[in-house]
Amino acid sequence: MVQADSSSSDGLMTSVAIVEDSAAFRRFLVDLINRTRGHRCVCACGSAEEALVTIPPQHPDVVLMDIHLPGDSGIACTARLRELAPEAQVVMLTVYKDIKMIFQALKAGACGYVLKRASEREILEAIAEVRAGGAPMTPEIARLVVRSFQTPAAASPGTETLSPREQEILALLAEGMSNKEISTRLCISFFTVRAHLMHIYEKLHVRSRTEAAVKFLRAPAGGSAQPPAPRL
Repeated sequence: MVQADSSSSDGLMTSVAIVEDSAAFRRFLVDLINRTRGHRCVCACGSAEEALVTIPPQHPDVVLMDIHLPGDSGIACTARLRELAPEAQVVMLTVYKDIKMIFQALKAGACGYVLKRASEREILEAIAEVRAGGAPMTPEIARLVVRSFQTPAAASPGTETLSPREQEILALLAEGMSNKEISTRLCISFFTVRAHLMHIYEKLHVRSRTEAAVKFLRAPAGGSAQPPAPRL
């Protein structure tokens, strides 16, 4: 049995839904989840259409989502799931390394992006990380994201509307810190961090922490209450 720190912050079982059109890889993921302590696979779907009907009633903590699906794409499915099951954290699990596709997935509401060839431990660590409030990415994907920010791009407006505390929290979020880590760093409660994040999402018109981090990193330097550029 694979051992992992799989329990959520409240000590409960981590429920996982899988959306994957390859029957063989879908079976592998189901087996991996169910033989890992603290994890439970609540459903495994072969298409976006099936997922949109099956997943919301199950209320999973995490959804492992393939991008390339028959019919609607995993990106479209993610965007719809964010409306039907907003509590679910979506991690894209795919063979694709195209930066445009990565950002489309993040914009749709994905909280992480892991390559299919990642090891069992890396997949489980991604689930644990997203449950802790992080934004997991395999090193190859993270390098692509960093490289994209080294190319000049149009700045995204909105970060100037944040308060100094919200700017500070957003900077730490962009570093990849979880809510718990941010609360420890700033000496404030976990619930205060979560409340600030809700305000940040509303002001920036985003639906995920990764999309908020992208807006922060795209914002022009020297803006109002803008902290030093974070490390990704």
